[in-house]
Amino acid sequence: MKNFVVKTIANAGALAVAVWLLDKITLTGASTGKQIGTLLLVALIFGLVNFLVKPIVKLFSLPLLILTLGLFTLIVNALMLLLTSWFADKLDLSFHVDGFWTAVLGGLIISIVSWALNLALPDGD
Repeated sequence: MKNFVVKTIANAGALAVAVWLLDKITLTGASTGKQIGTLLLVALIFGLVNFLVKPIVKLFSLPLLILTLGLFTLIVNALMLLLTSWFADKLDLSFHVDGFWTAVLGGLIISIVSWALNLALPDGD
């Protein structure tokens, strides 16, 4: 359970960095507390999308992953971020990713920051 909380906090931090760096990834809210709550909910959605959908997409795109020596993973990450944005819109959360190339860059930023935060934060294992 502790590992799940740590990964969710790392995802929320990585999403916050992407929101801060990219103008076309938006997070709005009336107060800072509401923005933090929205960010945590979006991080949960992002974690679920990565846990449930990403392995299936990677399996079906395996030939492209091999052909591009893994660079197609950037596209898969972008699609997961766009799917998260779509789910957030359906749940009336104020998180939006505007465009595919923004999602590619956002996915790259989120991957790097999440990796660094997962190294720095303790896990429950």
